[in-house]
Amino acid sequence: MGDSGIAGRVLAEKTLADIQREVDAYITQFKEGYFSPLALLARMAEEVGELAREVNHRFGEKPKRKDEAENSVEMELGDVFFIVLCFANSLGIDLTEAHDRVMHKFNTRDAGRWTRKHTESP
Repeated sequence: MGDSGIAGRVLAEKTLADIQREVDAYITQFKEGYFSPLALLARMAEEVGELAREVNHRFGEKPKRKDEAENSVEMELGDVFFIVLCFANSLGIDLTEAHDRVMHKFNTRDAGRWTRKHTESP
């Protein structure tokens, strides 16, 4: 497992609720609105595939072809995140609440699963 890539880095300050509202404002300005859950799932699969391709180019054994467009892991993750936000918004899911529930699950179910970096001696 790797170390954190964000430790010590200044991150942008925007709440998840702000981000969900921003995506909702963008999508709802169009008559078509949100895609169906099935279409969103298909879009998510497409975006995860593009992310996998970019990760394979950057960290794997498969170099890019010379005629392939420049992409980045950051942009591909952003695309996946956008689709996740659309999916949640279309179903009325508060992602902050979902995150809190998932973190509770990990902190209870998996509390002793991994070796902690810093443990206090008895």
